[in-house]
Amino acid sequence: MQVTIGKQVRQAAVTGALGTANERLHAEACRYIPGGTSRLHYYYHPYPIYARSGQGCYVTDVEGVERLDFLNNMTALIHGHGNAAIKQAIVEQLERGTAFSEPSEPEVRLAKLLVERVPAVEQIRFANSGTEAVMMAIKLARAYTSRSKIAKFEGFYHGYYDYAQVSYASTPADWGPAEAPASTASSGGLADSVVDDVLALPYNDQDAVERLLEAHGHELAALIVDPLSNRAGFPLPAPGFVPFLREIARRNGIVLIYDEVISFRIGYHGAQGKYGGEPDLTTFGKIIGGGLPVGAVGGRGEIMALLDPRERAPAVASGGTYSANPLTMAAGLAALEQLTPEEFERLERLGRRLRERGTAAFAAAGVPGQLTGDGSLFRILSTAEPVADYRRSLPAPGHEGQMARLHLRLLEEGVIVSRDGLGCISTPMGEAEVDRFVSALERGLGASSAGG
Repeated sequence: MQVTIGKQVRQAAVTGALGTANERLHAEACRYIPGGTSRLHYYYHPYPIYARSGQGCYVTDVEGVERLDFLNNMTALIHGHGNAAIKQAIVEQLERGTAFSEPSEPEVRLAKLLVERVPAVEQIRFANSGTEAVMMAIKLARAYTSRSKIAKFEGFYHGYYDYAQVSYASTPADWGPAEAPASTASSGGLADSVVDDVLALPYNDQDAVERLLEAHGHELAALIVDPLSNRAGFPLPAPGFVPFLREIARRNGIVLIYDEVISFRIGYHGAQGKYGGEPDLTTFGKIIGGGLPVGAVGGRGEIMALLDPRERAPAVASGGTYSANPLTMAAGLAALEQLTPEEFERLERLGRRLRERGTAAFAAAGVPGQLTGDGSLFRILSTAEPVADYRRSLPAPGHEGQMARLHLRLLEEGVIVSRDGLGCISTPMGEAEVDRFVSALERGLGASSAGG
């Protein structure tokens, strides 16, 4: 039955009946899983759709409804679903073995590719997620500098490590002055001492960052930054800002960490290849695993040597039963080998087309909003103001619920993005898919502006 989620939501609100397969599965899931899903980012009211299968740039849910997938497992599937080369690599490795206590050849080959592709990475160590990679990078910075505290930018998300969960979801009620943001806990469960060990910084404000780092630099082990932060609305770095971060970090003996878990997909050499900055360490995830769980941290040899067990016990202990799992390594290698400079250029052209036409759709509808991003990434925002930092990415007054409504409208039109408006282009897509997205957005905005 080809009934889409937007219609399901409206029907359920009226009848209260558990009449759809998605709704029934969610009700069952809530008996066993808090909220019915293990991933917070994919819950939305009153219930999410549940995927049955995916092929190319389409996902089919448990009711047989097929939708264009512009989310791709939170940007991890740059080749969409069922990529032939990735499937072949997984099957071949599956025949050889799914996991070993010993290292395997695919780990070496993927490490070699990443070291050769990213100039700032001299050595690399694999983990199971972006969160683990960030945690390892921060611990390396602490061991290298013999300092404890870190600095991060307000509104920037770096996973679920305690110290990364400071000030990524602050609000006007607790965020303090713009030039010196307050450090606030963005999750329960953090130790009281965590907030005091994290300095929050305003993005793209060079003068304020310089004042704060000159005052606190002697205490800081690391400065972590995402060169293109989704959580902050994809603000582009201001001219000179990224090189400035490199210079001031070096001046204060701070390890500069780039979090490229998402932003690595914007170019052949990642975000640092596009924006510069020469980080000391870089964290990776998502696309480097070919659709399987992955994380990694790489960087300068003298810092990465803290993980080396050959001469003595490593200064920083790390492990993980499934770190560098051969299935993931084989899938990741197959994924990255297909990502040539020419393919990145094609994805960037499609991304630019989508962002420009999508922003024009907001203007034509008379609704505050825009599409931000770079390369193959985009974010739908409910503000038309230029976005330079987290605070300016938040919805225009009176439009706080706009994205939630638009998200459901897009699902009804057969298009998947995140509930917060995150989306991306995958390699199976072309201009036809981009144009279909824009048409769906235009219809969704028309319905929203009409109060539907």
